[in-house]
Amino acid sequence: MRFEGTLNIIAPREKVWKFLTDAEFVSRCAPGVKEMEVVIPEKKYLAVASVGFGSVVAVFKTDIEFQEFKELEFAKVRAHGTAPGSAVDATSEMLLTDGVDGSTDVKWTADIVIVGNIASIASRLMGSITKKLTHMFFDCVKKQIEA
Repeated sequence: MRFEGTLNIIAPREKVWKFLTDAEFVSRCAPGVKEMEVVIPEKKYLAVASVGFGSVVAVFKTDIEFQEFKELEFAKVRAHGTAPGSAVDATSEMLLTDGVDGSTDVKWTADIVIVGNIASIASRLMGSITKKLTHMFFDCVKKQIEA
């Protein structure tokens, strides 16, 4: 599944970058994240997240690592998570540019592949639920940064 979008945040690029590359902040906005551990600051993290697809809920233990990092402009993140009988692989990119009146535009993409029991049980729900979770995340990010 591929998702993409653009978000305008009424804040300078430095503030937006700081929040979007801070594991603690991101974990507060990411739906279902129960734990976030910094392994290597600004590079590698471990997360535990609970994701529900209808009546099916899975707890994923996930390795998250920045693959590319151009401060204040671009970041590429890869994640690999496992749950009993299932796995998820994701690649996400964000590009920050100056918006109007001191705001910041965030262009993002996410490519997500889920395999195993979760994929076979909840395949028809994954797209809509993933979209919903993505919107929840970015709504939280925008509110937290603009506050």
